[in-house]
Amino acid sequence: MDQKPNKTTDAAEGAQAAAVEDLPATVVLTAEQIQELKDRAAKADENWDRFLRTAADLDNYKKRAARERQDAVTFANEALFQRLIPTLDTFDMAIAAAANDSGSQSLRTGIVMVATQLKSALAEAGLEEIDATGQKFDPTLHEAVSQKETKEVPDGQVVQQIRKGYRIRQRLIRPAGVIVAKAPAA
Repeated sequence: MDQKPNKTTDAAEGAQAAAVEDLPATVVLTAEQIQELKDRAAKADENWDRFLRTAADLDNYKKRAARERQDAVTFANEALFQRLIPTLDTFDMAIAAAANDSGSQSLRTGIVMVATQLKSALAEAGLEEIDATGQKFDPTLHEAVSQKETKEVPDGQVVQQIRKGYRIRQRLIRPAGVIVAKAPAA
């Protein structure tokens, strides 16, 4: 089966052949021209490397900016939470004080309701309470206030929580203040 010649390919091949015929048979370069070509090639390699580094830096910048933007959205309420945590502590103290006073049951109920609403709203916004009682001491979540010699719980376990700890989506805002068990001296 005969193939028809492609006009565009034939024209391109003809132009290349004409350009090759116009060149001298041998091109002689001087040492200066060879050195200039080497210098230009080295400069081109340097520019290519600089381009690749700049492109990588730009890509890293974009990733870092996106991560920082996401963190800013995720942890935007952290300062507000830090100001509200003492209020939560005060509510807990008021509830404990009202529990000791038998005449103010309605006051205690009201305080518990307000405290529950506030804790619920903060939990929906991402605030988590750290409950350390009975847990193994974790220095990333707990702050050891003191140690207590005891045989009832294993060494290194939290005996009592003095102050509640809080975090926002795995970021610690305030460590829980705890008393840690210590094996009695023999």
